[in-house]
Amino acid sequence: VRAMRLSFVGELGWELHIPKDSCLPVYHAVMAAGAKHGIINSGYRAIDSLSIEKGYRHWHADLRPDDTPLEAGLVFTCKLKSSIPFQGRDRLEKQKEEGLRRRIVCFTIDEKVPMFGLEAIFRNGVPVGHLRRADYGFFIDKTIGYGYIRNPDGGVVSADFIKSGEFTLERMGVTYKAKAHLKSPFDPENKRVKGIYAEKDATYINAVEAKQKPKLTTHTMQTAAKKKSGSK
Repeated sequence: VRAMRLSFVGELGWELHIPKDSCLPVYHAVMAAGAKHGIINSGYRAIDSLSIEKGYRHWHADLRPDDTPLEAGLVFTCKLKSSIPFQGRDRLEKQKEEGLRRRIVCFTIDEKVPMFGLEAIFRNGVPVGHLRRADYGFFIDKTIGYGYIRNPDGGVVSADFIKSGEFTLERMGVTYKAKAHLKSPFDPENKRVKGIYAEKDATYINAVEAKQKPKLTTHTMQTAAKKKSGSK
C-alpha cells in the first residue's frame, strides 16, 4: 500500500494506492483499526459537500476549459513569479494587468434551502451570473455555492465590487439573500489539513458572538469535558 498525504475534504487525510487484489483485505484492516474511534462508511456525496465547503474546485463544474486560473482563484498553481515560460503565460499576465472581467465567488445562504447549481446570481437586483455548483455545508451549517460573476457595466470585477454589493440567489422563482466571500469561510488559514485543530475554531467563535447555539467539533467537546471533570 502506498499512502499519500492528500485530502479532498479539507481535513488531515490520506489517499491509499492499493493493488486491486488487496483492496478488500486493506479495507477490512482499516475498518478494524478505526472501530475504536467510531469509523463508519460515508457516501460519495459526502465528498461533494465537504469539498465545496472547503472551496476545492471540481473539474466540469467549478472549472471549464474557458476558465483561466486567475478567474478560478487558482493562480498559485502558475509560475508567474518565475521566469519559466509556459503555455498561456502571456494571456495570464495581460489579464492580471487589465483586471478580471469575471471571477469565481463563494456564496453562503442562511436559509435552509437546497441548491445544486444553475441558480441565478443578482447583485443589487441586477443579474451577474449563475452558480456552477452548490451543496450544503454541514460544518458551517449553511448552503454554500460557487459561481462566476461579471460586472454588468463591463468593468473589472474587483474585490471592492464584490464586497460593496448586495447579493441574492434565485431558486425556482424565489430569491434568497446571500453573502459573498472571496474565499470559503471554512478554515481560511488551511490549518485543519495540517492537523492543527484549535480548541475553538472560527465557526465556534462566530456562533458564540452571534449568540447562537455553537456547533462544536469533537475535539472541542472532548476538551470541554476534561476541563469540567478537572482532568488534564
